[in-house]
Amino acid sequence: MAVAVILALVPSAGTAAAGARPVIDDGPWVPFTASWDGPWQAYSQATGTSKTLLGKIALRPRVFWFTSGTQKRNATEVVRDRIAEFQRGNPDAYAQLAIFGLYPTGEKNRTDPIPLAQQQTYRRWIDQIAVGIGSSKVIMVLEPDLAVAWGGWRPGVRFGLTAYAAKKLGSLPNTTVYLDGSDADWLKADKAVRMLLRAGVRYVDGIALGSTHYSSTAGNIRYGANLIRRLSAQGVPGKTLVIDTADNAKPFTPQEFYRRFPHGWIGNANLCRTKTETKCVTLGIPPTTDVANARWGLSATDRSLASKYVDAYLWFGRPWLYNQAAPFRLNRALAVASTTPY
Repeated sequence: MAVAVILALVPSAGTAAAGARPVIDDGPWVPFTASWDGPWQAYSQATGTSKTLLGKIALRPRVFWFTSGTQKRNATEVVRDRIAEFQRGNPDAYAQLAIFGLYPTGEKNRTDPIPLAQQQTYRRWIDQIAVGIGSSKVIMVLEPDLAVAWGGWRPGVRFGLTAYAAKKLGSLPNTTVYLDGSDADWLKADKAVRMLLRAGVRYVDGIALGSTHYSSTAGNIRYGANLIRRLSAQGVPGKTLVIDTADNAKPFTPQEFYRRFPHGWIGNANLCRTKTETKCVTLGIPPTTDVANARWGLSATDRSLASKYVDAYLWFGRPWLYNQAAPFRLNRALAVASTTPY
């Protein structure tokens, strides 16, 4: 089934901080329609109300995560295939990718040493990805959950590897790179800035916030604006933001979650059961560069900050997946689609 969907919510150009180069031009944003993709496959097979609901996910631009599972393969060919599945023959269309490769055996093993051979494997993987992307148009989130490295073995090693990726991928002519900067409810601003500087933020276009947390868009706008000001004071000016809004229409913090579910797991946090329930998971603001629209319910102050600092709201969170990772869960997808206010 061929589809060329451009959301009305995605206008022709993004915003940028004063003095920064435009980072998202008028190339269309398109959904990921690979036949094997969970949301798209479910949408294609659904009928009636289920199809309408699943369309709220499948027909919206989503970020595809390119993970360490491809480090033992020819990543050049794999990334070319993914870009082709986004573009469907239209080279002006953006592919939206997340690069997630610092934890090849899982974040749970973050305290294990990273052998030199594994470090070299990561660099070679990044080199292959860069070749695969080439001059294609890509919006990229670099190393979601980067802040996990602070609690792992020698954080500087992972930050150094990320800086290598930032420099390599940030040099590609049509790839816009946002380095993960944690979340408003995660790192304190000074620690986040130290991480960003060590991880190569100077080589990329901006910062990505909110990848696996559920805090509010407004909170991340204010948090991100603070990070950008601090980076500028450190001699790294002109950065901008993208914020994940896939799952935060009814925001909450990890502390609030664990007070309510002391034995729960936040990766599969509680789904909203109704449109009026609060502090639960449901789809947030649809992907868009219209970041200051009054429709999103932001205060005048937050809309002003968004206009100045935020390039886009993206969907790089994945609440329709088990543990936000894999596999696709139809019940989660239907739940978040049926309770979203958008």
